Amino acid sequence: MNRYRNTIGQNTTNDEGTVVSFVGVKYPDIPYTSGDIYVYTTAGDRLDNLAKQFYGSSEYYWVISVANPDLGMGSLYVPEGTQIRIPGNLSNIILSFQLLNNQ
Repeated sequence: MNRYRNTIGQNTTNDEGTVVSFVGVKYPDIPYTSGDIYVYTTAGDRLDNLAKQFYGSSEYYWVISVANPDLGMGSLYVPEGTQIRIPGNLSNIILSFQLLNNQ
């Protein structure tokens, strides 16, 4: 299963063995803006599905995760009834991510 190996470098895991970050990947600070959306999650909500709904692509799940540090980076699932922030300035966040990671 080599195709599933992290190509960026080694990863960091928590006590349960869940990947929580990749070595070498830096995530930008995500400031609060007037364009942010706040939602309460419902049963079965996942960060990738919310990213698809609000950004048109599930690959931006990490934006929602970084904007809501209390959720942690170890899971896509969000407890039902949790209020989360969906940042409204995606293009600026992506640009900051690319600059931090020399992309």
